[in-house]
Amino acid sequence: MPIPPALATSHPPLPAHRRRQPRLNLLRPMAVAAVTLAFALGFTDLAQAQGQAQTQDEVEQQAPVNMDLDRMETILTALDPQTERAGAAFRLTIEDVPVLIVTDPLADRMRAMVPIRSAEGLSSEDMTRMMQANFDSALDARYAVAEGRVWAVYIHPLSPLRDDQLISGVGQTVNAALSYGTLFSSGAVQFGRGDSRGEQQKLLERLQERGQDI
Repeated sequence: MPIPPALATSHPPLPAHRRRQPRLNLLRPMAVAAVTLAFALGFTDLAQAQGQAQTQDEVEQQAPVNMDLDRMETILTALDPQTERAGAAFRLTIEDVPVLIVTDPLADRMRAMVPIRSAEGLSSEDMTRMMQANFDSALDARYAVAEGRVWAVYIHPLSPLRDDQLISGVGQTVNAALSYGTLFSSGAVQFGRGDSRGEQQKLLERLQERGQDI
C-alpha cells in the first residue's frame, strides 16, 4: 500500500549524519571498554612478568652455591687459619685435635676424619658401644675402623654440601673423637644429663661463629 503524501511529509527523514548518530553512541562505550580492557590486560601481563622476574631473582639469590674445593678451603681456613691443602685433601686442627678431610670431586664425595686409637685390642664391648653410638648419639658423625685404627668420620656428598653442614660436620667429628670411651657423642643431639653435653655444644657454636662471615 502506498504511503499517503501527508504521512510521508509529516516526518521528514533525518539527515544522513543524524541517522548514524545512535549507532555511534552505542559503539563509543564498547570501544572505550575494549581499550580499557586491553590496557588492563597489558598491565596485568606486565605485572605478572615483573613478579615472575622478581621471583626468579629471589630464587637465584637463595639458591645454595655448590661446594667445591676452593670454597671448602675458604671455610676450613676460617675455622683454622693454619689449614693445609694438598690437592683434594685438607689438614687442620680444631681444639688441638688433628682433622683430615679427603675429597673426590669425580665421585662427588667428601669425608672428615679424626684418628682416635689403634684398633688392636678392641673388645666386643667396645665395638657394641660404638655401634650403639652410631645409632643414636653420634648423629651425623660415625665411629669406624679402617687401616688398623678407630676413626671418627663425617661423610657427605661434596657438591650439595652447605657451608653450615661442613662446619657442623667437622665439629661433630671432633666431638665424637673427644668423647670416645665416655659419652660417644657428636654433641649435636644427646640424651641424658651431664656437663659434657654443654661443652660439646659450645664447640659447635664456636665453629659456627667462625664461619658466619664466609
